[in-house]
Amino acid sequence: MDLKLLLISTLLGVICYSSAQQEGNECIKANAKSCGECIQVGAKCGWCTDPEFLKQGEATSTRCDELESLRKRGCDGAKVENPRGSQQVLKNKAVTNRNKGAKKLRPEDITQIQPQKLTLSLRSGEPQSFNLKFKRAEDYPIDLYYLMDLSYSMKDDLENVKNLGTQLMLEMSKITSDFRIGFGSFVEKTVMPYISTTPAKLLNPCTGDQNCTSPFSYKNVLKLTSNGQEFNTLVGQQQISGNLDSPEGGFDAIMQVAVCGEHIGWRNVTRLLVFSTDAGFHFAGDGKLGGIVLPNDGKCHLENNMYTMSHYYDYPSIAHLVQKLSDNNIQTIFAITEEFQPVYKELKNLIPKSAVGTLSANSSNVINLIIDAYNSLSSEVILENSKLAEGVTITYQSRCKNGVTGEGEMGRKCSNISIGDEVSFTISITAKQCPKMGKPETIKIKPLGFTEEVEIALNFICECDCHKNGIEDSEICHNGNGTFECGACRCNEGRIGRHCECSTNEVTSEDLDKNCRKDNGTDICSNNGDCVCGTCECKKRENPEERYSGKFCECDNFNCDRSNNKLCGGHGRCECRVCICDANWTGSACDCSLDTTTCLASNKQICNGRGTCECGTCKCTDPKFQGPTCEICPTCPGVCAEHKECVQCRAFGTGEKKETCERDCSYFNLIKVKDRDKLPQPGQAFPLMHCKERDANDCWFYYTYAVNNNTEKEVHVVETLDCPAGPDIIPIVAGVVAGIVLIGLALLLIWKLLMIIHDRREFAKFEKEKMNAKWDTGENPIYKSAVTTVVNPKYEGK
Repeated sequence: MDLKLLLISTLLGVICYSSAQQEGNECIKANAKSCGECIQVGAKCGWCTDPEFLKQGEATSTRCDELESLRKRGCDGAKVENPRGSQQVLKNKAVTNRNKGAKKLRPEDITQIQPQKLTLSLRSGEPQSFNLKFKRAEDYPIDLYYLMDLSYSMKDDLENVKNLGTQLMLEMSKITSDFRIGFGSFVEKTVMPYISTTPAKLLNPCTGDQNCTSPFSYKNVLKLTSNGQEFNTLVGQQQISGNLDSPEGGFDAIMQVAVCGEHIGWRNVTRLLVFSTDAGFHFAGDGKLGGIVLPNDGKCHLENNMYTMSHYYDYPSIAHLVQKLSDNNIQTIFAITEEFQPVYKELKNLIPKSAVGTLSANSSNVINLIIDAYNSLSSEVILENSKLAEGVTITYQSRCKNGVTGEGEMGRKCSNISIGDEVSFTISITAKQCPKMGKPETIKIKPLGFTEEVEIALNFICECDCHKNGIEDSEICHNGNGTFECGACRCNEGRIGRHCECSTNEVTSEDLDKNCRKDNGTDICSNNGDCVCGTCECKKRENPEERYSGKFCECDNFNCDRSNNKLCGGHGRCECRVCICDANWTGSACDCSLDTTTCLASNKQICNGRGTCECGTCKCTDPKFQGPTCEICPTCPGVCAEHKECVQCRAFGTGEKKETCERDCSYFNLIKVKDRDKLPQPGQAFPLMHCKERDANDCWFYYTYAVNNNTEKEVHVVETLDCPAGPDIIPIVAGVVAGIVLIGLALLLIWKLLMIIHDRREFAKFEKEKMNAKWDTGENPIYKSAVTTVVNPKYEGK
């Protein structure tokens, strides 16, 4: 498993290294023919202007390379073209620090974004970054336009809106001292639901005895004003209208409010549009139902404050509305009844800087809805930019309130901003290429819903400074067949070669090819290049670090000897397949060091006087000595005693060095074995010493000491001590043995006494029985005759 992991990690390392080599040398891979082309490849690329820089066989494009590579190849830093981007701030007015109640300022005198104008010079691949500051100003002016659906279903809502002006003025005065309000109304295109209705129905579309005004698309009732009473009066004069289908023509009205700035009276301040309805909406394409096929043109068509082209242009699309609302810095508040909340919440997601509030059935909560929506919108700042030129990219990084940061799309915005809070953004702009003709471009960045913006002029670095000093029709370029600039010839059309010496019609000439064959051989440019104008131009390798060179491309810088898998051991450079070693290195692969400091022993002698220093390593002449400087003798007398204390403390935790063991005795590897038979034996690749030492308790321990082929010290030790019986245990054993003997003797005497008593009792008993016997003493009482008499029961004496 470990081997597999090692192989995988090695393979990944090789792949990553190869990838880095190729990606890191995009300069050479680009095959740039001029300095201008070179610097457009990437920010890492430079161009060597030294006329003598190129080696024989190298193409002009090899002047373009990474800066460090050019330096290593011998190009003086003063002769490297490497222009860098720059930036200049042209207008940097500080953000306004203003408190409510302070001296009133004109809207154009209030600054919420800084800086306001700057110029960036962009080099391809090199980002230019700057910081943008935004501060939400206190007491900032507000324009609010109330756009209301006057279809019949909104009749009760109109009654509540009639007093909206003075009440809203009072509430908004808590936020700003400069507030203006306007009013507009809408119903529907007059051609849509009434195509088949009578003229009388058009005059009064309501049913029964209800008195309604004729339907209309959009009417600008009141231009923005600071007179709340005028708002109440004009709104009080409005009448309800009607139509037959549920969706209304509100999109037509929103478009006109957005683009008719002079009629509405918008100022360059916070612009709020309150859209109030209890129905859905028509959008682009619905006009076909009434025979209207022309798309909305997004222009103002108000005459006498009435939209006059509703019958001519279709409804605008949602995308068209988003564009116009953003262009005119209008933030939209949808005041919608509960029934259509889901529809308008989806619409809100498509319109930046918009909010949705739930309108009560009779619009009684409209003031609170507007205040809440305004606070929600104004507490968030979202940056947007104008269209970018081809090849230009922009990134944002935000630093918001309470240390919150964001990147990517989240880097464009900050939330929960209160009045007086300051946030900042880091904006980076990068050009991937020069635009056509290299003309300057201008982009603008602004917070959505605000009129202030940052104007950024982009200038592109597409040519080197040395380009200005080019000599047209230079004699250097084969009698005027090109322009000599930046150290090389830029050939006129139809001419090629390093010095423009050939016409494109002569490239394949057989006579010229002869000059590209080495020793009149058959291979053109050693099969490593192309013959151009009788001169070899060597091919490029897949790895840009590897190059062919020479008059016939017979040389290269990658086929030299290697050491440790490194070309020329990493201590030299490969020139024409031969290693040119750095100082203090020699050998075909530059792998032999001439530095003898690594061979100095502690006595300052080379190899301790017992060897020679070869390639920075000691070769010991005395086989008994080992180590980097021939100072170690594993088999010399005194070795065992030298290491005894350390072996004892590490193996058994005893001895004089027990307390300092970790500090003083970590110089060898300790291996424990079970018994003496497991210890290493003589005859292996390196010499070793067998040791037998005794500790303070007269216990013996056995070990071997050696220095292996990697100059590592190894100690093998038997893990158990060999402890013989000591003199202090003999008296104890003798006492135990004496005790056992005495006990044995006592038991034997007792047994003998009992046997004597038993025998005497048995003898007395025998004598007594003998005296009492009734039989003759001459006859054996236990004798029995051997004759047996048997009587036949059938015998009757006959």
